[in-house]
Amino acid sequence: MHLFVNFLESGYEKVFAFSIFEGLMCEGSFVCEIVKPVVDPEMAKSSSNPVVELNGEEFWPLSGKPYFDVILTKSHVKPIYQLGIPAKLEPVLPSGSIHTVLTFGGKSWEMTYNGEKRHKQFDRKSWGAFVDENNLKAGDGLVFELKECNSTQIGFRVQILRGDIPDELLEKANREAEKPIVIQ
Repeated sequence: MHLFVNFLESGYEKVFAFSIFEGLMCEGSFVCEIVKPVVDPEMAKSSSNPVVELNGEEFWPLSGKPYFDVILTKSHVKPIYQLGIPAKLEPVLPSGSIHTVLTFGGKSWEMTYNGEKRHKQFDRKSWGAFVDENNLKAGDGLVFELKECNSTQIGFRVQILRGDIPDELLEKANREAEKPIVIQ
């Protein structure tokens, strides 16, 4: 059983979950927290778009442009390095092989978006380089916000939400996994 409590703070939604599962950053016993950007139309209109730095990584509110998010699995971060683009973006993205730029942490990675195939995806070699250079692991969450899209180029601004859970919490979760938390 998972109990989620949401509240907004400085343009970010904080989600507290009273149970342990892959992909959440945890603090304390069975209390997990994930910071997830939310769309704030007023903040998107203002010229001062706040950026929050946490553990050396940057986070910011979404601007209202199309985006998708993904929790990485082994197939995303190990050879075959495969990341499919969700169908919800198909109406926005062009068909064909399009030059694509991912930006994160002040750096850019060039790759090809393959929109001709039935399963739309980034080319595996360049996606693998992005994964390796950013030390991505299964359980990490990524948010891809569309910044540029035309017939010759696509640009995504990427946020990385690290999914590392301290070993001591994982061990405790494994020992107590069969003891559900009941909230009445």
